[in-house]
Amino acid sequence: MPEPGARADPLAPPAREDQTLPATATTAVTGLHDADLDRILAGAHHDPHGLLGAHRTGDGRTVVRALKPLAHSVVAVRDTGERAELVHQRDGLFAGTLPGEGPYHFLVDYGDGRALLHHDGYRFPPTLGEIDLHLISEGRHELLWRVLGSHVRTLDGVTGTSFAVWAPNAQGVRVMGDFNGWDGVAHPLRSLGSSGVWELFVPGVAAGTRYKYEIHTRDGRLLQKADPLARATEPPPATASVVHVSTYDWRDARWMARRGGEDCHARPMSVYEVHLPSWRPGLTYRELADELPAYVARLGFTHIELMPVMEHPFGGSWGYQVTGFYAPTARLGDPDDLRCLVDAFHAAGIGVILDWVPAHFPKDDFALSQFDGEPLYEPSDPRRAHHPDWGTLEFDHGRREVRNFLVASAVYWCTEFHVDALRVDAVASLLYLDYSRPPGGWSPNEHGGHENLDAVAFLQELTDTVRRTAPGALTIAEESTSWPGVTRPTYEVGEDGFGGLGFDLKWNLGWMHDTLRYLAREPVHRAWHQDDITFAMVYAYSEHFLLPLSHDEVVHGKGALVAKSPGDWWQRRATLRALYAFMWSHPGKQLIFMGQEFGQGDEFDHDAGPQWWVLDDDWPAHADHRGIRRLVRDLNRRYLATPALWQLDADPAGFAWIDASHAEANVVSFVRRDADGRPLVVVANFSPVVRTGYRVGLPGAARRWREVLNTDAAEYGGGGVCAPGPIRAEPTAWHGHDRSAALTLPPLGVVWLHPVGEEAEEPVRDKNEYECECEDEGEEDDDA
Repeated sequence: MPEPGARADPLAPPAREDQTLPATATTAVTGLHDADLDRILAGAHHDPHGLLGAHRTGDGRTVVRALKPLAHSVVAVRDTGERAELVHQRDGLFAGTLPGEGPYHFLVDYGDGRALLHHDGYRFPPTLGEIDLHLISEGRHELLWRVLGSHVRTLDGVTGTSFAVWAPNAQGVRVMGDFNGWDGVAHPLRSLGSSGVWELFVPGVAAGTRYKYEIHTRDGRLLQKADPLARATEPPPATASVVHVSTYDWRDARWMARRGGEDCHARPMSVYEVHLPSWRPGLTYRELADELPAYVARLGFTHIELMPVMEHPFGGSWGYQVTGFYAPTARLGDPDDLRCLVDAFHAAGIGVILDWVPAHFPKDDFALSQFDGEPLYEPSDPRRAHHPDWGTLEFDHGRREVRNFLVASAVYWCTEFHVDALRVDAVASLLYLDYSRPPGGWSPNEHGGHENLDAVAFLQELTDTVRRTAPGALTIAEESTSWPGVTRPTYEVGEDGFGGLGFDLKWNLGWMHDTLRYLAREPVHRAWHQDDITFAMVYAYSEHFLLPLSHDEVVHGKGALVAKSPGDWWQRRATLRALYAFMWSHPGKQLIFMGQEFGQGDEFDHDAGPQWWVLDDDWPAHADHRGIRRLVRDLNRRYLATPALWQLDADPAGFAWIDASHAEANVVSFVRRDADGRPLVVVANFSPVVRTGYRVGLPGAARRWREVLNTDAAEYGGGGVCAPGPIRAEPTAWHGHDRSAALTLPPLGVVWLHPVGEEAEEPVRDKNEYECECEDEGEEDDDA
């Protein structure tokens, strides 16, 4: 019987005793043609396992070949003791006949007299099974990261790392890294047939090892590429992949069990968006875990949104030009450090939303661009491949293996990192073939239209797969057009003939643009643009919306939010406070970007981070900034305590205008209701004058109301134009209601009114089964 790992050798010559090298093209001992060796040495052989390792000959001998380019001598030794010194053929190829049967290893001398033990990676079978290869070929391997990439494993008692990469156009693939002096000659991978996957098990390679693939293209070039499925990388500007084994012990079982049973549309969601590298510049993932969850919890946000943490070469892209779709950026630590941060958020009762970028990728030579020498992840048609806005390449969403790569990436973050939602970037650029392209600069779909049918199918597959494989994990679309059905189920076909895209939420960029445009006008001119502040309610229930005031609004010369409105410093602060109260009470979830919670004066700087110093005692306007942050905290607390603000977000019964037409006064008023019909009345005065005796119709039979929030309160930095006590609802019909009240409206202010006796209790944040060690349960005030 042949020993384990030995294969029949079709190239072996007849038996002969002479093992010296003849000056012919074929050696007497190995039968290996020089042409085959040339291809292996050039990295262009598709089946190195068919030539290297142990092979049984027709006469029962075992020929062993080893490629050790720097070795002085190689001895093959069986576990049973039989041994044979292999003869050097040329260019590092050693070969000989090994007696006996069973497993073997090599003793390699590199010229220093020491015999180093090497296990032979070419005696092991493939680490991918037929089912894996079939699923990869079909584009249906939802756990792709478990079979491709690098994995430490033990085979037949030998521990090492398996490498597997998809490169269907390659002539040959080798792996190079710390373990072979970054010379891949000794480690060519084998092709696993029509799947396009190349694979090799390398004994002795451990976690922490850096590596890349060397790809021999069909036109003879050698490319050095990072692993697309690498789960760790070295810190930029270095670009190597890193073998990683997670040892993290999750402690959020209760959180994960609970998140799958809640309707996101009927629960509160208030989001704090963060650029991790600059929130506190210099902090690692684990150091951030000691500070950031506590800060977000004290301010009352229910979720944090992290701008992309996937590895990216250029820090100035903020993570939106990704090269490592399965690897967190090493700038802040290793993957388990990020797991620790997510765990800390869950401990503090905070959900984690992760920005994810499946639309495009950068052209860096070491990454996905022409990965195996030809368009692979990108379309072959350059009109579709090159993104005109960002100088990047778009994904070929019509290729099933590429869709699989992206969908599995989404599942990976939601399952392996316990991420609670993915905010999918740049959906509009996916949906339209003519996005940012001039006439003639794009090719239509098969029906002659401009819809990207491949991308539509990809997004539908994405949302359905995440929903099925990661129960409770949400998908959120940053989609800036009027594409219908973004949050409609994929199985519901609309009038346009398309099924819904299946997202749980969509960013309401129309609301954002209209509202900021309204507030950027001088108050005297706002009367002519009342529809900017009211139009969003015309389509508010066409999708499930999230209202974003994101990083995009405070970069590239746009200025900070507090700088967008006219007037002096007092008016700008008042307008910002009014904007926040209007936003928190408007149908839809809400999101603001870091630094805007305390009204910093400058726009986002990804190197310096938020202007924390404006909160210091020695900053002249510190009280003003602290007041804005105190308002954000109170908005979140009141929001959580008031089901009327979120329970019927997806139901028109949860909102009604009281008066949306008083344009000349710059005033709007409306009522929000919860599932039991309990009301919250909101009155917004976007003019800089106090309005006394301003009558507002009040719903229901309640005779007394009170202000539960007033953005002009002194503790928020306002002028203190507040109702001193209960407000009497008089039996005077107004705005279609039987009762009304004469209010004093603060300038550039918003008030929230509750019937007396119907206010909800302050919420108690639901904690996980363990406490966040860094959380301060005390009152957040000035030093949060």
